[in-house]
Amino acid sequence: MVKRIRNWFEGQAFGVCSWMGKKMGIKATTIRMYFIYLSFFTFGSPIIIYFILAFMLEHKEYFKPRKSTRPTIWDL
Repeated sequence: MVKRIRNWFEGQAFGVCSWMGKKMGIKATTIRMYFIYLSFFTFGSPIIIYFILAFMLEHKEYFKPRKSTRPTIWDL
C-alpha cells in the first residue's frame, strides 16, 4: 500500500525533486525526505517553495533570456 502511494506520488509530482537531484548530484528521494522534514519543522513553508519551483520548472521557457534574431545598432 505504501509503495503504491509512493509510486503514484512520484509519477504525479512535478519533477522538482528529480530536477534538483540531477542539478546537485543527490538522489531525489533524499531531497523529498528533506522537504517532508522541513515541512514539519517549519509548518509548511517548504511546500510554498516547492510549488514556486514547480511553476518555474513547468514554464522555464519564459524565464530563459531570448536570443535576439534582429541586429542591434552595435552590430551594424
